[in-house]
Amino acid sequence: MRFGGQRQSRNVEDRRGRGGMRGGAVGGVSGVALLAVLAIGYFTGIDVTPLLNGMQGGGGGQVTESRPLSEQEQQVGQWVSQVLGTTEDVWTARFQQELGQRYSPPTLVLFSDVTQSPCGGASGATGPFYCPADKKAYLDTAFFVTLSRELGAPGELAAAYVIAHEVAHHVQNELGILGQVNQARARSSEVQSNKLSVRTELQADCLSGVWAKSVNSLLKPGDIEQAINAARQIGDDTLQARAGRVPQPHTFSHGSSAQRASWFTRGYEAGKMEVCDTFNTDRL
Repeated sequence: MRFGGQRQSRNVEDRRGRGGMRGGAVGGVSGVALLAVLAIGYFTGIDVTPLLNGMQGGGGGQVTESRPLSEQEQQVGQWVSQVLGTTEDVWTARFQQELGQRYSPPTLVLFSDVTQSPCGGASGATGPFYCPADKKAYLDTAFFVTLSRELGAPGELAAAYVIAHEVAHHVQNELGILGQVNQARARSSEVQSNKLSVRTELQADCLSGVWAKSVNSLLKPGDIEQAINAARQIGDDTLQARAGRVPQPHTFSHGSSAQRASWFTRGYEAGKMEVCDTFNTDRL
């Protein structure tokens, strides 16, 4: 992505450097390797506790004192705030043009290792997520390293896609979609609940594609391919296979690699929210 002078969002709450559990190593295992396992657990619903116990070898994290942010962390924070700023501009315009509504943007919380939210504790185990209770998205920026080095999805747009996807959940929340889905899931069987979750996540992928189309002037050759690759690498089937399991479609909660890439592409090619209705189609 071509960033140069873009405005930075003011809706970033930076909790990094405020102390917490040490993330550099656990029981002699690098933080990157740890995050890779936790990311697999988040995206697939797999219980990674046995893997973590084996990695820790009886060791544990240690509480650290607050510290100043490194220059690299500051640069990442600036970049994230610029990406978030583009989502604010895009969805403010889309809500007005396509829906005749006012868009109220979310807050993006940056943290290191662990933090708290009304939806529960946030850590590498939860991965990036959106909490409708406080309308905030939560992101440990170390996840970008996991995405690139461990999950095979490098590149700026791959990382930006993660942010855009969580903001898309806020868009769903603003439209009342998340509330309706959560009510329906509460009345459903586990299998049906998973299917509703998949449709929710694929819609967020599609909306991420709409965002990408709207910032096309900032993209460089190959950027879209980075985002599509990221969508593929975090498909449920790919992550379950990476964890050594035979993919089980009835357990999918985010969608297959092909589905995630397809819906992102659909949103990007059309550039309109109306193509992202994943709830009224038989073909995901």
